[in-house]
Amino acid sequence: QVQLVESGGGLVQAGDSLRLSCAVSGGTFSSYAMGWFRQAPGKEREFVAAIGWSTGSTNYAESVKGRFTISRDNAKNTVYLQMNSLKPEDTAVYSCAAAPFLTARKNAYYYWGQGTQVTVSS
Repeated sequence: QVQLVESGGGLVQAGDSLRLSCAVSGGTFSSYAMGWFRQAPGKEREFVAAIGWSTGSTNYAESVKGRFTISRDNAKNTVYLQMNSLKPEDTAVYSCAAAPFLTARKNAYYYWGQGTQVTVSS
């Protein structure tokens, strides 16, 4: 049973930074591409960032490029999302997910975490 557990969310002010973590257990972490998605109230879940099984390949949504950085530590079975210059529109529940290849398509991800709330006040 593969489990993904996110942490690091919270309430911050606009312009602040947060780092989210996603710890993966029960599977071969290094074989998964990992992604971060977010869902704001009343909106569809949307892609934020993804990283391939190695650390060399990444993909970002246009709305977070230059502000967010995804990384992974295969020795710790953990993927991170460093979020800088946060904006109120970044407020959402952030979830990590695992896929067999690097992609922005949420339907390709077959393991999901429960999510962590990020709230950015203006």
